[in-house]
Amino acid sequence: MAVLSKIRQRSILLIGVIGFCLLAFVVGDVIQNGGFNKTSRNIGSVNGEDISAQEFLQKVSNMEKGGQGTSSTQASNSVWEQEVKRILMGAEFEKLGLKIGKDQLVNVMKQNPSFAQNPQFLNSAGVFDVNKFNEYLATIKNSQPEQWNAWLDYEKQVGEMATEQMYYTLIKSGVYTTKGEAKTAYEKENNKVDFEYVTLGYNAIKDEEVKVSDSEIMDYMKKHPKKYKSENTRDIEFVFIENKPSAADEAEMKTTINGLLSGRVVYNDKTAQNDTLPGFKAASNTEEFVNSNSDIKYDSTYIAKKDLPLESQEQLFNLAQGDVFGPYIHNGYYCLSKMMGRKAGASAKVSHILISYTGSKAPVAVKRTKEEAQAKANELLAQAQANPGMFPMLAMTNTDDSGSKQNGGAYDNVVPNQMVKPFNDFLFGNPVGKIGVVETEFGFHVIKVDAKYDAVRLATVARKIEPSEVTADKIYATATKFEADANDKDFEKVAKEMKLTVNPATVSGLDEYLPNVGSQRGVVLWAFNKETKEGDVKKFDNLQGHIIARVKSKNETGLMSMTQAKQIVEPILKNEKKAEKIAAKMKGATLEEVSKNTGATVLTAPGVSLQNPLVPNIGNEPKVVGKAFGLGAGKTSKLINGETGVFMVRTKSVAKAPALPNYTPYVTRVKAQEQGSVYGKVIGALKAAAKIEDNRVDFQ
Repeated sequence: MAVLSKIRQRSILLIGVIGFCLLAFVVGDVIQNGGFNKTSRNIGSVNGEDISAQEFLQKVSNMEKGGQGTSSTQASNSVWEQEVKRILMGAEFEKLGLKIGKDQLVNVMKQNPSFAQNPQFLNSAGVFDVNKFNEYLATIKNSQPEQWNAWLDYEKQVGEMATEQMYYTLIKSGVYTTKGEAKTAYEKENNKVDFEYVTLGYNAIKDEEVKVSDSEIMDYMKKHPKKYKSENTRDIEFVFIENKPSAADEAEMKTTINGLLSGRVVYNDKTAQNDTLPGFKAASNTEEFVNSNSDIKYDSTYIAKKDLPLESQEQLFNLAQGDVFGPYIHNGYYCLSKMMGRKAGASAKVSHILISYTGSKAPVAVKRTKEEAQAKANELLAQAQANPGMFPMLAMTNTDDSGSKQNGGAYDNVVPNQMVKPFNDFLFGNPVGKIGVVETEFGFHVIKVDAKYDAVRLATVARKIEPSEVTADKIYATATKFEADANDKDFEKVAKEMKLTVNPATVSGLDEYLPNVGSQRGVVLWAFNKETKEGDVKKFDNLQGHIIARVKSKNETGLMSMTQAKQIVEPILKNEKKAEKIAAKMKGATLEEVSKNTGATVLTAPGVSLQNPLVPNIGNEPKVVGKAFGLGAGKTSKLINGETGVFMVRTKSVAKAPALPNYTPYVTRVKAQEQGSVYGKVIGALKAAAKIEDNRVDFQ
């Protein structure tokens, strides 16, 4: 009882100890995970909705694996845009109550040729059968869980895309163009003004005569914050010292490869005697010789003349059997090439127009019968034969082959049996210029044989011209010396003394590339590291050479960095100051007086429109042309600060286009233009109105 009494007396103390331990545990976990803020677990947020770091990074990893050549930064940017869009659009769908029902989802699936043309889902009449489709889904749901889960993911994606399409359709249906808007578009395009002008260009005043301070640039940006808004950036400057071979290295490599032309004596460890090895031309086994002596393995491919190295094209293509050409330099290699064979018509260039039909294996679904497809193909054939030069345009406007549409239907370097048999037979069985129609499983093809290429097979010994160890050591020593000196002295002065070029760059935290040196993510990460201070210098080594970078400034104002602003804002402010000096010279109330006082010629601008406000020999000048339209005939303007200089104009005449009885074509065109811009404007507007927090730089 005494023990129990003592326990009860000390219960408050025990509770306190336990509570303290729990608190220590929680605080320790928080500290370990980066503090109390949510960025320890979230890559960012959109309007308060968090984006999980773990899920985000997994998606980035998947995109890197799935996309050929996709870098980590590119994948991160792409996934980020997808996530932001998903949250923003999801909120819009929820507000509007937009959902895709089961029946609507099935209708979307029916538009996919993979389902609509799959015999498994067709009834006896060859029509997509919803019941068969649902039976298939029920089967995989009960017996193939992995496939069913994959289907659910796919169904979700299709549903999201269909909902998004419905959302944009609603917005586009609300886009309306009035007759007045159409009339304005017509008049901007067809009203014309003739005017005379005199001008002095801003280049009449030297840049040295007008100074613009950093404070003036900053004040200007503050007056226009939306226009010059920017992410947090770093202004850096860097020197790139390339790891390239010296003249001595090139000469040594040339001597080495020249030695392969003639026979040479080598010591044989097995026989303990010297062996005489034949040169490249006399080698009995050319493939073995190449593989033993070249940095690039033997390639038996036949190559068309147009694909040979341009600088040595004629010599290589016209070699006799067994002859050797070289040494020559190509893509950083010293090369020797030996003629192994020649083949006529080894490849070809062809253009085609695919006209598919319902039931064909074309990648796009079309509502066209086989008879209609054939009739259209024959019609296009007649047009192409009448005017072969129109073939690319006919292909771009009619073909169902998206792979060649933007190339005018053309495929180059086609080799025998690359295409399906009827296509292949027509291409390689007809002369250049022949145009005809063939049918394949994809539909009807209007085919034009553009070119036939003879090709050669070359055996090439290629040796990479690389810096020697001595050269690499000298380059490294130069880079190390520059880093050390730049840490103690002025960066640009040291570079000038060592005859090195300083490259400026402004980067955001998620940038990857630097000008002239490509992908350099490590430099960007260092510049944004919390430990890196303004003025810090660091050397970065890679296979290409050495980058020595310095952080000039950290910009966290939300406005464009001063380095960027000097390229964009400084010219604007300089032109404003130049305009004041030019105005002092352009004295006079008439063009002739101004011309006399400045020596500038009075020129004429005939038939200029507001739609295309180009002043002859000057360029785009919307303010000048607008002023000319606003003046009465014979009236002279005051001085106008234009895009390229200061102007004075005198309107000769304004020719107004006759009113149209019907503006429907312009209504249709303007409405289509407005509807076409909906996609970009909507997501841009949603982003501008959203509160977006991006913490990706903290996870890299």
